[in-house]
Amino acid sequence: MSRSILATGRRKTAVARVVLTPGSGHITVNGRALEDYFPIEAHRKDILLPLELTNTLGRFDIRANVSGGGISGQAGAIRLGIARALVEFDEEFRKILRPAGLLTRDPRMVERKKYGQKKARKRFQFSKR
Repeated sequence: MSRSILATGRRKTAVARVVLTPGSGHITVNGRALEDYFPIEAHRKDILLPLELTNTLGRFDIRANVSGGGISGQAGAIRLGIARALVEFDEEFRKILRPAGLLTRDPRMVERKKYGQKKARKRFQFSKR
């Protein structure tokens, strides 16, 4: 069974297109190795969490194209994409990934800045006189 599975993951403003192919466990992000693209260990662990929970760590080659957002948002987007692709590969994985919260799209976005204020909620300093 050598079919590749496409899935999309989003987090904050980052969008990741993930291609899952049965293979040796090689992961590339935007044409670079996972270790090169994500130098922080916590982000790499976050990305590999769906594979660890389903015991499929060395079974798939993963190609991810990710754009927008920052490093943390991109890592979360790839994680969601991998989780969705795994469920598409085998529906049984849903029972493992759903309780772990890996199939839920994190809806939190940056709140917009309001006029008359310094940031989204921070006000300019009040001066009585």
